[in-house]
Amino acid sequence: MTSMTENSTSLQPEIKDPALAPQGKKQIEWADRDMPVLSLIRQRFEKEQPFKGVRIVACAHVTKETANLARTLKAGGANALLIASNPLSTQDDVAASLVHDYGIPVCAIKGESIETYLKHVKQALDFEPHIILDDGSDVVASLVKDRPELISNMMGSTEETTTGIVRLEAMEKDGKLPWPAMAVNNAQTKHFFDNRYGTGQSTIDGILRATNILLSGRTLVVVGYGWCGKGVAMRAKGLGANVIVTEVNPVRALEATMDGFRVMPMLEAAVVGDVFVTVTGNRHVIDKHHFEKMKDGAIVCNSGHFDLELNLDSLAAMAKERDVLRPFMEQFTMKDGRRILVLGEGRLVNLAAAEGHPASVMDMSFANQALAVEHLVTNKGQLENKVYEIPEDVDQEIAALKLKAAGVAIDVLTPEMTEYMNSWEVGT
Repeated sequence: MTSMTENSTSLQPEIKDPALAPQGKKQIEWADRDMPVLSLIRQRFEKEQPFKGVRIVACAHVTKETANLARTLKAGGANALLIASNPLSTQDDVAASLVHDYGIPVCAIKGESIETYLKHVKQALDFEPHIILDDGSDVVASLVKDRPELISNMMGSTEETTTGIVRLEAMEKDGKLPWPAMAVNNAQTKHFFDNRYGTGQSTIDGILRATNILLSGRTLVVVGYGWCGKGVAMRAKGLGANVIVTEVNPVRALEATMDGFRVMPMLEAAVVGDVFVTVTGNRHVIDKHHFEKMKDGAIVCNSGHFDLELNLDSLAAMAKERDVLRPFMEQFTMKDGRRILVLGEGRLVNLAAAEGHPASVMDMSFANQALAVEHLVTNKGQLENKVYEIPEDVDQEIAALKLKAAGVAIDVLTPEMTEYMNSWEVGT
């Protein structure tokens, strides 16, 4: 096996321009101001060095917030490598600063081709990781399928997305998950806040930056009413949009109805929608027969993990002409003259056309990531090869630290209350 030192010295970072580093450092420091929980964890890691000698590959959106997670892993003694999980989500100045100012190798360039992305995944595997922080489980799946000889190195992996957890659970069901995996996305301090408030705000931000349209009075269709869909619907409603929700889950459809939104099948919504946002994590939830029904000028975008939520191949085949009207906005003109506008190439619109989630919400998500990695290292050899939830006490600790940083105090149970809650003998 290649040693950690050999790995770190032989790897050549791939970034757009090293000259961007000064601005990137400012961005990283700006985000760090709003990430007090992760900062506290980083200070502890610096003292305890829980990851000394551990090689960690992070496949994530290379943003100023992610940079502070990478700094935290390195502070804990890790030899870390960062690659992009999405071709359009990289902030090139941040990537440059990580390499130049913090000595963390990065292979990520905004707008990189699929071929380059796959090359970076291969480089990540060549790093021979002990732990993988994944965003969609591409690196995990690639290691299992293409580099099985590396499985014996692995302590485990963490997963940031709903899409990735679905893949991990499928691997576990098929008996193909060869190590313990932490479902970071399922932590309450992740999906309640990151998915709902982070995705809600940043998706609307991406739409507005790409189009500069007025949402008030328009009909916005949210495809999927999970935590991300709830956040998008909430923010769009707050801006005066008429929100329609489409769903396949009857409980979520009922919840959307009780929240005051119109719920209908996608084929019906396609006729009336002005703006469409997919947040399902599934494949082709907007397909050819939906595009055929859309009105002239309909705007389509995705805020789920992969661009396959939109069947853009079918849309391209239907179009007689394509034209990029603005950065991150492409117009497809149909043979009947209708125009359909696609934002951010169908990739995550909040990262393609904007800056992703605000630092204050990623503070909790990345605190979960850092503590999940620590959990895997601390419990090496003691965990089964299955998908684990974040321990509840970790979730509670992160929430408590976040409240403390915000200057918010809460009540605590009295001994009498605790006794009542824990005893079956005490009645009403």
